[in-house]
Amino acid sequence: MEEIQVKIKNSFAKKYQSGFPLLIKEAIINVQDLKEEGKLVKVIDERGEFLGRGYYGRQNKGYGWILTQKETELFDEAFFHKKISTALNRRSSLYQDDSTTAFRVFNGEGDGIGGVTIDYYDGFYVLSWYSEGVYQFKELIIESLKSLIEYKGIYQKKRFDTGGKYIEEDDFVIGERGEFPLMVKENGVNFAVYLNEGPMTGIFLDQRDVRKTIRDKYAKGKTVLNTFSYTGAFSVFAAVGGARKTTSVDLANRSLEKTKEQFELNNINPDTEDIKVMDVFKYFDFAKKNNITFDMVILDPPSFARSKKHTFSVAKDYKDLIKDAIAITSLNGMIVASTNYAGFGMDKFKGFIQKAFNESGGNYSIIETFSLPEDFRTRKDFKEGNYLKVVFIQKK
Repeated sequence: MEEIQVKIKNSFAKKYQSGFPLLIKEAIINVQDLKEEGKLVKVIDERGEFLGRGYYGRQNKGYGWILTQKETELFDEAFFHKKISTALNRRSSLYQDDSTTAFRVFNGEGDGIGGVTIDYYDGFYVLSWYSEGVYQFKELIIESLKSLIEYKGIYQKKRFDTGGKYIEEDDFVIGERGEFPLMVKENGVNFAVYLNEGPMTGIFLDQRDVRKTIRDKYAKGKTVLNTFSYTGAFSVFAAVGGARKTTSVDLANRSLEKTKEQFELNNINPDTEDIKVMDVFKYFDFAKKNNITFDMVILDPPSFARSKKHTFSVAKDYKDLIKDAIAITSLNGMIVASTNYAGFGMDKFKGFIQKAFNESGGNYSIIETFSLPEDFRTRKDFKEGNYLKVVFIQKK
């Protein structure tokens, strides 16, 4: 396959020499040469010294990924077979755990191939492609996966059209078509997932450790507010952990039936819980006006969200979101603040928390923090890949 040379500015050369895998626009001198996604690239510095080889593929993170720092390494089936085999071996203990039947088996650049992830759902596998560039390797990656696993069926999600929206088409690849909902387990809790309904399956696998912690350590006897609740996974874990009452709030109409379904799968009567389809910010206003408080408030917003009256951006608005939570959290109560936004690190996130409490005139203690679980493998030379930041905050 034809290879394009990508020339890196001297000011970025050391970064790439150290293993940084993402091709970013500001580092590339000849961006204009990158035209056809999927083309292989040879990455060099301004002196022509070799830095790495990879592919050109546009996604929200950058312009492609370096896959090797070995100049003669080929991107053939043996290459992908080795990467996927190594990743599967790293997750071998998860396959042995009957209490958890949904987890990540390949985490993009953390396992050596930026732009693609593979998740496991009780015998079914889901590949997510994040650029048209990496999708060019589809056959090699799927054939490698098939040769290494026993599977009921394989599905895929294309996440790479230019508008940042999901490409709607049949997600089925090979094997048997699942009957949905498919029931999976996470630390003994049941979840309904749908591998055939758009880009999301019904549960965010990267929050596994956080949900377990809420259930095992903090939920018993508490009133819990779960904002941006999606299908209610945090609420279900809190209820299983003995929460006195959960309230789940999400603007999407589908959240009502999906959340009811998750409660019912765990023998919890959804009529005993509050499930509200409404703007989270309207709910905060409602709670403040009616002096409603909670022992625990969970904040897990999308990086960007828009409703009729609110536009929310994690980078600009998270501090004010924490202030809203502080206002309705009881004394000595807990705020679980979470974000999957990769544009800043834990220190800056903790800075938002400090500013929110300073402006609210209150005190707090950080009880514990979380980042990605072990199956969401990351690499030291790409800190942005460890995107998840979760802080358990006690209001004093």
